[in-house]
Amino acid sequence: MIPYRTRRIISRIFISVVTVAVVVFLLLLCWVLWLNRYIRYTRTGAELDFEMSLEYPAGELAAPPETTPPVTIYYEENVTVTLPTSNELTQLSGLVITEQMLKTDFAGVMDQVKALSAPTSILLDVKNIRGEFFYSTSLGRNNGSIAPTDMDALISQIRRSGHYLIARLPAYRDYWYGLENVEDGIFNPNRMSLWMDEERCYWLNPNAEGTLTYLISIVTELRTLGFDEVVFTDFRIPDTDAIYFEEDRAETIRKAAEDLARICTTDRFALSFVGSEGFPLPEGRSRLYVENVAAADTAALAQRLGLEDPQIKLVFLTDLKDTRYDAYSVLRPLELNIQ
Repeated sequence: MIPYRTRRIISRIFISVVTVAVVVFLLLLCWVLWLNRYIRYTRTGAELDFEMSLEYPAGELAAPPETTPPVTIYYEENVTVTLPTSNELTQLSGLVITEQMLKTDFAGVMDQVKALSAPTSILLDVKNIRGEFFYSTSLGRNNGSIAPTDMDALISQIRRSGHYLIARLPAYRDYWYGLENVEDGIFNPNRMSLWMDEERCYWLNPNAEGTLTYLISIVTELRTLGFDEVVFTDFRIPDTDAIYFEEDRAETIRKAAEDLARICTTDRFALSFVGSEGFPLPEGRSRLYVENVAAADTAALAQRLGLEDPQIKLVFLTDLKDTRYDAYSVLRPLELNIQ
């Protein structure tokens, strides 16, 4: 039989061990909870980042997209459409229809298009930096200032008249898609929220698989609607250090442009980009659209770019009527009689 004094000692030792174990467990639990706020989740797993900011920026509550009623599509029979006689890219000369024109005087735009006497090239804005589409689509929200059915009618009118139709839209600048697909966006340096530019728009990560799928879906839809070419604006990574982006930015854009051109272009469909000198234009059916270039600088720019067939692959967007632009492809704003 164990003496009473020995039993007391054993009991005290047991209680002490249990107490120490409980204290150690509680300390470990508190330590894990404290570390939890420094855990950053990446595609390769979880890692600790003690430099992560603990301040949460003000956010915006995501809401489901607004539903729109189904759109009835009417097909016209016995309509003669002038199609290109060659699969080769040709020099452009034509008009630009901007988002502002569509909002300000849509009826005037339609009247001017109907009044065109011969087929020409028409560049048409189809989506804004908020990610709002102007035509009927299931890929995103519509713009409240432009009726989708009116835009559908304008697209049909342009196609019936045999014009070369170009869609212009932002690539990586898209507020609504970024808000609803956070994993595809470009983050702040703390990687806790998406970076927002001065226009309060989110930017998409070119390396995200969801971003690539989204852009391919848009291009495919526009091609199905009868567009001959799509030109992307904002095909770049924001020029700021206030974002988290570890990959080589120039190489990322080069590869993204190359991948999209390889996937989306056909022998009758072109994919182009608004850019500046140094933009990595893919080979094949792609053009480089440039803005704010003086007429006196057109020839020098074309020489520096070293493009094959610069009169075809270099497109100037200008409101000037200087004929020096006409040695290359050039598109000018549609002239509206706005009172």
